Amino acid sequence: MNRRTFIKLGVAAGATVAAGAYFSWWGENIPATVRDGSALYDVLIIGSGGGGMRAALEATKQKGLKVAVMTKMVPTRSATTMAQGGINGAARTTDSKDSPEAHAFDTVKGADYLCDQDAVEYFTERAPEILFELDYYGIAFNRQEDGRLHQRKMGGSTYARAAYSADISGHAVQHTMFEQCLKNNIDFISECQLLEIVADNGKVSGVIAIDMRSGNIISIPAKTVIVATGGYGRAYWVRTSNPYSSTGDGIAACVNVGIPFKDPEMVQFHPTGLASNGVLMSESARSEGAYLINKDGERFMARYAPQAMELGPRDLVCQSVEKEILAGRGIGEGLNAAVYLDFRHIPKERIMERLFQVKQLALQFEGVDLFEQPVPIRGTCHYSMGGVDVIDYKTCATKIPGLFAAGECSCISVHGANRLGANSLTEVLVFGKTAGAGAADYAKGAGYEGNKEKLQAAVERWNKKFTETTGRSSGPSVAVIRDKMALTMWNNAGIFRNESALNQGLRDIDGLQEEYNKCFIGDTSRTCNTAFMNYIELGNLLVVSKAIIMGAIARKESRGSHSRTDFPKRDDQKFLQHTLISKEGDTFKTEYRPVAITKFKPVERKY
Repeated sequence: MNRRTFIKLGVAAGATVAAGAYFSWWGENIPATVRDGSALYDVLIIGSGGGGMRAALEATKQKGLKVAVMTKMVPTRSATTMAQGGINGAARTTDSKDSPEAHAFDTVKGADYLCDQDAVEYFTERAPEILFELDYYGIAFNRQEDGRLHQRKMGGSTYARAAYSADISGHAVQHTMFEQCLKNNIDFISECQLLEIVADNGKVSGVIAIDMRSGNIISIPAKTVIVATGGYGRAYWVRTSNPYSSTGDGIAACVNVGIPFKDPEMVQFHPTGLASNGVLMSESARSEGAYLINKDGERFMARYAPQAMELGPRDLVCQSVEKEILAGRGIGEGLNAAVYLDFRHIPKERIMERLFQVKQLALQFEGVDLFEQPVPIRGTCHYSMGGVDVIDYKTCATKIPGLFAAGECSCISVHGANRLGANSLTEVLVFGKTAGAGAADYAKGAGYEGNKEKLQAAVERWNKKFTETTGRSSGPSVAVIRDKMALTMWNNAGIFRNESALNQGLRDIDGLQEEYNKCFIGDTSRTCNTAFMNYIELGNLLVVSKAIIMGAIARKESRGSHSRTDFPKRDDQKFLQHTLISKEGDTFKTEYRPVAITKFKPVERKY
């Protein structure tokens, strides 16, 4: 096997793959045209998760367009690979009573009515088609005896509608999308960190990035840019199920170019993160019958959601876990406090067939054999309902012509104040496809209207910034600032919030921003300078953290994942609207936009 062959394993039989289309540890990470500055892409996607790759696939359907995916990692190491439970779609292969309208209602109700219902209808109508596309691409879905997809019921859903591949559904999606991208000769620009989106006269010019291997600052001109960089869970650093790459890069870049950050305060805390480190125990565990119990062995969800029990929506279940701990019915203290997830009554064969990764994680990180003992769990930051403000759900366009967004970094909004389990993979695929088509249509009818001189000026500015920041000989370290940020966010803008804590959190983040402006990086080299990458990511997280807290302070109600102890009721009269945080210079401002309501009038949620 030669050094480039290994990455081709799994490519569809008979596929023709261009030699430069795929990444190798030993080969070039950047196409030659990007390295020499001659590249001009019709569609440039930032982010190689399920949304980014699905966008790339769709864009290539417009013949003659030059399409590329840029990623700061290896293309197959996005957060998509960590999604476990399944992919929602009313395909009705297991439950014939399901329908896109039922899926829409569950999504709207789960979102505590903060989502835009026209976008939700678009989303749920296209979800079954996505499942059948994945089946055609060859994903190894779990199946029924008749060969049709088996679908399981996830939290907040009325029917069984999540198709799945054991408890590694995201991994299956990611590698399948990568295979299809290789088949279609899509360029990959790997190990390049996004630094800036450049726009001129209100139109996209391209992006500035740093080649992490060489340390060179590069510009990539593009007619259109799709931001698909994932979420921002690492704002909570030590209590999150997100990978270390989830640092809000695309959101911060869009905020810096004038696009609002929509609903930033809507951060989802998953109820079942491992007690020791926040690593996710999939919702599929509860779908397959695992119980939540307190230290007394009581299934406490009977107190909070007597009908849905463990399969209530994530916000409700997570807040219930926290209430048990606060009431003294948990185990441990402080950040190590927890309750239990109990598998002991589930047949071992079912666990090994459908939850083998869950079993492995419990053993690896908690030292617990879930066949014999319950697993200690607690809420963990899991998902970003907020994101880049998308103003047209039928194209995924933003307010800047030529700039699109899809996946977890975007807010369209179909998740509102709380995302349902198994809606995330569906969203990245439905709206990745939509964004790819929208960007391709825009690019096909447009010449390059960007400003290459402005791109070059940005390169020179970033080179100066690199020299200045890495050349500091003293100052607070990136790691210390990051740890302070994580503690501030968990303590002041976590599962439960109040005015006093949020105001303190805002003061803390502003203070950390001042420290960041003079922080010490400690590495002046250009080659593989991961310290500088950590510095860039921390800057993005501080922008995101400030927006989260500002949105949470302004929203004086409790809705979905946003739980204010000083405003415990939902207030539709004042806050049935989206938060928009914008940045002008160094000043952040808060505005609102009404929620789009079609069929489902807001009522009290009961489960």
